[in-house]
Amino acid sequence: MDSNVKILVVDDEERIRRLVKMYLEREDYVIDEADNGRDALEMALEEDYECIILDLMMPEMDGIEVCEELRKQKTTPVIMLTAKGEESNRVQGFEVGADDYIVKPFSPREVVLRVKALLRRVSSSSFTNNDGSARDVLVFPHLTIDHDAHRVTADGQEVNLTPKEYELLCFLAKSPDKVFNREVLLKEVWQYEFFGDLRTVDTHVKRLREKLSSVSKTAAKMIVTVWGVGYKFEVDEEQ
Repeated sequence: MDSNVKILVVDDEERIRRLVKMYLEREDYVIDEADNGRDALEMALEEDYECIILDLMMPEMDGIEVCEELRKQKTTPVIMLTAKGEESNRVQGFEVGADDYIVKPFSPREVVLRVKALLRRVSSSSFTNNDGSARDVLVFPHLTIDHDAHRVTADGQEVNLTPKEYELLCFLAKSPDKVFNREVLLKEVWQYEFFGDLRTVDTHVKRLREKLSSVSKTAAKMIVTVWGVGYKFEVDEEQ
């Protein structure tokens, strides 16, 4: 447990904020609260939070707008809270950069699990070589992943990825040419088996490709869809 970990909980319902705060404080996290989107965005830009739990439907600004504006300046991990029937909104949330979502009504323990999984992946240790020595940089034609600096460059230009996009790319890149199905990616990258939607994986792959493509179309093509199975990271040494 780390009392330095600060989390922003955003919901216009005080009951939900109080419940989530209580459970997260049991894990020794420091919790700030906001009851509307405008205040939440201001706080998120001023403070460096390790995670933001963000309700979708709120006054002033909704969660989609907050996440969209936040992503213009920061890559803070965002878990979005959505009502059961808001499927299209969840997809839209991923499109503007949300890392995960939880459907209301939810168990507070689920929130704790999701937060822990997200924080664990963001602070994951560096890759290692087969001989056990530290391997902090993955270098491929047209693409470099500097794990220590948490930075990705494609054809010499930096690519601004959210934590989850970065984690997905790293996971695929450390096993070139190995095909992973969506269930495995959901388990390994999102760190849970029994929560979540397989479309989460597809949406993040789509966003990752788009961001790589904006800098290097060749780098984007390294993320390959294996139809009917899943995805792999393919390296063409002749490129």
